[in-house]
Order: sequence, then structure tokens, then C-alpha cells
Amino acid sequence: MRIALAFIFIVLLWSTTPLAIKWSAEGSSFIFGVAARMVIGLICILFMLLLSRQPLPWHSKARQTYFAIAVQVYGAMMAVYWGAQFIPSGWVSVIFGLSPFITALLTALWLEERSLTWDKLLAYLLGVGGLALIFSTAIQMSFQSVLGILSVLLAVFLQALSAVWVKRLQAKLPALTQVTGGLIFATPLYLLTWWIIDGVIPTTLPAHSLLSILYLGIIATPIGFALYYYVLTHLAATHVALITLVSPVFALFLGYYLNEEMLTIKIIAGTGLILCALLIHSFVYRKAG
Repeated sequence: MRIALAFIFIVLLWSTTPLAIKWSAEGSSFIFGVAARMVIGLICILFMLLLSRQPLPWHSKARQTYFAIAVQVYGAMMAVYWGAQFIPSGWVSVIFGLSPFITALLTALWLEERSLTWDKLLAYLLGVGGLALIFSTAIQMSFQSVLGILSVLLAVFLQALSAVWVKRLQAKLPALTQVTGGLIFATPLYLLTWWIIDGVIPTTLPAHSLLSILYLGIIATPIGFALYYYVLTHLAATHVALITLVSPVFALFLGYYLNEEMLTIKIIAGTGLILCALLIHSFVYRKAG
């Protein structure tokens, strides 16, 4: 029951996070938005760790796990924030719908689970077809939109790499300590990057931008990441990635209704192909399990 509730909460977070990411960069630079989020998130999660009286292991395998998580927290999030400047927020969630396929491929290569059946191949082809439709819309918009999609695709790869890496290490660490360690590794990198690229603290921020940073820092980062790694600890990485089956639909409509983002037939068709691919992918892995 706990895993199911955590799963539902993550779906809600992943549905609202893309729009919050886009809003958090308005009125300031994208790097300030993400750095502020991570600083607030680290403070909150250290407080949570203190309240729970959990130790922070620092042995070799723990440090390796923290570094693997930092690949997502720093690498993937940096790519998402940069790319989200140039594309509608709902697209971010739709592109992240490809993460089960990339996770499965990395799992096959890294964890030596080699099996490519016709139904898996069909799922991959549908997923690529859906991405191609969205990509064609981006080409019609601007070159920056294409770069935005490529940046989010890089983020998807880094998140999948991080998830499989954590599963491979099998450090058996509590989710809260995993995220705390990952943020301890990643937050100084964010501050250094902000200082080099921007170094400016905005004097004023739009209300929706400030609220988005606080939402991402207080809720999405400490609670969202902790629940994600809690679920990842108890389920296969490919099953965890299926959270992306539901969140793209919510994210697209949130962007459309709250941020007046375009929703064309091509985008709906591309999203539909990716969701069909995810359904086939989910069925294949349940059958295999």
C-alpha cells in the first residue's frame, strides 16, 4: 500500500513539475531557478534526516550511490532546466515518457538482461514514431525548440543511467539518505555553475516564479526524490519508469490550460504513440515477470 501511494504521489509531482520548472526560470536565469531549488531542497532534506535520526553512511558503496544519484540530480536536472526554456512544459513530460525504453536498453546492456522480442521492438518503434511527430513540430517552430528537445532527451538518458546504476550498486540505503547524499554531491556543483554562468541574485521575482521555486525546493526535491528512490528500491527500474505512462497527459493539459501552450493534432498524435508504446512495454514486462 505504501509503495502504491508513493507511486501515485510521484505521478502527481511529475505531472506538475515541468510547468513549475518553466515558471521558476521566469524573471531570472534558468540556472538561478534550479540552484535555488536545490539549496532549498538540501536544507529541507537535511532537516528531515535530522528529525528521522537516520545516519548518513559514508562507506565506499554509499559514496558511489550518492554520485550515481548526483548524475540525475545535477546532470539530468540541468539539461531539463536548460531545454525547458525553449519548448512547452508539457513536452518535457512527454519526452520523459521515453525513459522506460532507455532504462530497459541500459538494463539489458549493463545488467545483462538481453532479450529483444517483436513486441518490445514494436513498442520502441511506436515510441520513436511519437517522438518524431513532436520533433517535426519543433522544427517548424524554431531551431531552439529542436535544441530544447535534444537537451531533454539527454536528461532522460542521464536519469535512466542513474536509475540503473543505483540498482546495480545495491547499496541497500534508505531512500532519504540516498537523496541527501546525492544532493550533498550535486548542490555545490549547482552553486559553482550559477556563480560562473550568472552570479546574479534577482531583486524581485514574479509571484508564480517564486512559488514555483518554493514548490520545487520544499516538495518536489526532498519529498519527490525520496519517494522516487523509495519506489526504485522496492521495484524494478523499468517498472518505476512506467510512472511516465500517466504524467504526460496531465502535464500537457496543465500547460495548455494554465500557460496557454499550444496543443496541436501532431503533438496529441505523438503523445498517443508514446503512450501506446508504454502500454505495450508495460504488458511485455509484466508478462516476462
